[in-house]
Amino acid sequence: MRSGQNVHAWIEFDGTSFEINVTIAPAGVSRPARPLLSYTNPAIANYVSADMYVGFSASTTNWVEARRVLAWSFSDTGVARDINTTNLPVFLPPTPSSSSLSSGAIAGIIIGCVAFSILCLLGIYWFWQKNRLKEEENDEIEDWELEYWPHRFSYDELKQATNGFSKEMLLGAGGFGRVYKGTLSNNMEVAVKCVNHDSKQGLREFMAEISSMGRLQHKNLVQMRGWCRKGNELMLVYDYMPNSSLNRWVFDKPEKLLSWEGRRRVLADVAEGLNYLHHGWDQVVVHRDIKSSNILLDADMRGRLGDFGLAKLYQHGEAPNTTRVVGTLGYLAPEVATVAAPTAASDVYSFGVVVMEVACGRRPIETWAAEDEQILIDWVRDLYDEGKLLEAADKRIEGEYTAEEMEAVLKLGLVCCHPNPQRRPTMREVVAVLVGEAVAAVPSALLSELAGGGSCRGDSDGDDDGDDHGEEAPLPQSQPPV
Repeated sequence: MRSGQNVHAWIEFDGTSFEINVTIAPAGVSRPARPLLSYTNPAIANYVSADMYVGFSASTTNWVEARRVLAWSFSDTGVARDINTTNLPVFLPPTPSSSSLSSGAIAGIIIGCVAFSILCLLGIYWFWQKNRLKEEENDEIEDWELEYWPHRFSYDELKQATNGFSKEMLLGAGGFGRVYKGTLSNNMEVAVKCVNHDSKQGLREFMAEISSMGRLQHKNLVQMRGWCRKGNELMLVYDYMPNSSLNRWVFDKPEKLLSWEGRRRVLADVAEGLNYLHHGWDQVVVHRDIKSSNILLDADMRGRLGDFGLAKLYQHGEAPNTTRVVGTLGYLAPEVATVAAPTAASDVYSFGVVVMEVACGRRPIETWAAEDEQILIDWVRDLYDEGKLLEAADKRIEGEYTAEEMEAVLKLGLVCCHPNPQRRPTMREVVAVLVGEAVAAVPSALLSELAGGGSCRGDSDGDDDGDDHGEEAPLPQSQPPV
């Protein structure tokens, strides 16, 4: 446009469809098939009328330029006649006078450019060297790393295993990072979890996983195989679980629905793994985020508890010290919202929610359900009070279970979700029920919940005032969901 050459413009306005098309080409060139600008807006009707004047208006903003309309053709009833542009004058801008530079000036410019380039290269090299030394310092083994046994992988090894952390190898992503599938040089399939190092808790979560998973050994826990740290990049390596998570086999119309027998087996597996965390080690490990999406299934469809990014360790009998409420909506125990101090009983509550999820085939909170049925725990408890507990069972697996089995599992879920943490069973007691150990291993209070069809004994307010006289009270109402 600023070359000084003549420009041919076609401007068309279609009042019926409120459309303006502008097509531009150098003079003498045939009209392009596609407009340069096409604008359609019914608001155009506000700016036109049946009788109007046609003219020209132009602006060159901050610079001064000469604009001349050499020829124009107008029609308000159809296509305007063509304009012959062959003999139109061309007003080229004046050619600026050229001034030759002296040889000294040219040499100075060249020397300055070379010196500037050398300085830039030296700066880039210095910056690269500084980052490399910083990464080497960060990659050195620190004192806390010597305390734990898991194998430390090299970054290049994990990068090669995951095909450069490509999108094709991405298994999932969440609030605590991304998970990739990888294949090590020995053909072992692994899952590589990259913790979000830009989050405030990134390093803290990484340390928690290292300190807990690195020392835990149980067949129903997702085994940690090693870890890697490259600068601020934090990676954990786990066994790969080919059958994904439990929720994908129960909710959202899965390709193959998990059978009742499979569900019972997974619940027993997870209960044993959680029992090991609570009672099978020198420290209590509170998972703090038990949910169906954190229960993974191995090649044999056996359940394994994973994701210990929220794990909190404390000595047996010692009160945990934390001020941050963590977990997932629908699985949080009521007391966590007020005191923010998760305990083993808080894990039992979350496990109870999972038990009811698996038995009912419903998530903890279902927005599509009726208002009085949206909260899973309250819905099951109401059915229990009405003597219709079996109506809560997943209709898709009807006929695969006995009434006694389903009632026992649903009652177990309700007992685990007791509003009073002290009234909940321990995971030892839960395992005894799910794996069918001797009845003597189960306290009589829990037996009354499961075998006798009773409910949580004691006052509904949760106070242990010693007024129990053998009569069974209704299950206490849950507190409002967190």
